[in-house]
Amino acid sequence: MKTALTELLGIELPVIMAPMFLVTNVDMIVAAGESGIAGCIPALNFRTIEDLDKGLKDIKARTNKPFGVNLIVNKSNVIAKKQLYKCLDLGVSFFITSLGSPEEVIRESKKQGIKVFCDVIEENYAKKVEDLGADGIIGVNNGAGGHLGNIPATVLIPKLKAACKIPVISAGGVGSGAGILSALVLGADGLSIGTPFIASKESGVNEEYKQACIDYGASDIVVTTKLSGSRCTVINTPYMKKLGTDQNIVESFLNKNKQFKKYAKMLTYYKGMGALEKAAFGATYKSVWCAGTSLDFTHEIASVKQIVEKFKDEMKVAEKDLMKVLGKV
Repeated sequence: MKTALTELLGIELPVIMAPMFLVTNVDMIVAAGESGIAGCIPALNFRTIEDLDKGLKDIKARTNKPFGVNLIVNKSNVIAKKQLYKCLDLGVSFFITSLGSPEEVIRESKKQGIKVFCDVIEENYAKKVEDLGADGIIGVNNGAGGHLGNIPATVLIPKLKAACKIPVISAGGVGSGAGILSALVLGADGLSIGTPFIASKESGVNEEYKQACIDYGASDIVVTTKLSGSRCTVINTPYMKKLGTDQNIVESFLNKNKQFKKYAKMLTYYKGMGALEKAAFGATYKSVWCAGTSLDFTHEIASVKQIVEKFKDEMKVAEKDLMKVLGKV
């Protein structure tokens, strides 16, 4: 299969393993590359610049396949510039930028021929990053796990394709080969898929988190603003039901007040991310687990390679079914 994404990155299947905070690790990135897709890891999954240096060197020592790094480029990430230049020094295949202006990342990456894809949730911002020189846009729809958009993929993909000339990668709500094919039929040049890989054998999260991905489904996904100040999807566990999904009066006031907004968002972000870290790696009843609606397609703990092969097999079946339908039209 050839699409703009497979051509840009030199991969077999037009899929990026989405960067998942506290979930994606070095083993998953290596396995993704060796399976024919491209993995992307959040820079913040490495707690220090020294850890980032070690992690990227480890990946490059274990595979020569393309991989990327996700950079949070707003003010909440105070070490974004250091992360950027460390990645540039060591050489990555691509960046995915989130939650801020990608201007510096695009400018510096172009000097080394490194691709930059930017998260967007609507066409106006997509056109802005295209004008800045982005190589592609990642359309985050309302089915995404973690931070999500407002528009369904069936509307967002055609809107972005009509607004921009650069490749469009669809992010959110896909956990099967049929879902991949449907996004491509809509016009997407590739997909960013995360939730199906949370319960992979290579994932370093605890067994409770992995089992939750099997036990819960799409109807158990709720949106909360408590973790980062922005809308984020989590599994509606008993603890989450007790905690509630909305910010309290004080949190809401601080996040809306012009004088305190920046500091309030930073505080919310670090407090929320700390809660996620405890839930991901420690067995606790206080479980805050990020995931998307594509949980419905996770039925077992499997290797990254097995998950990718399952996608390929399902795509073949879906393609045959589509040909039958088209033959009847």
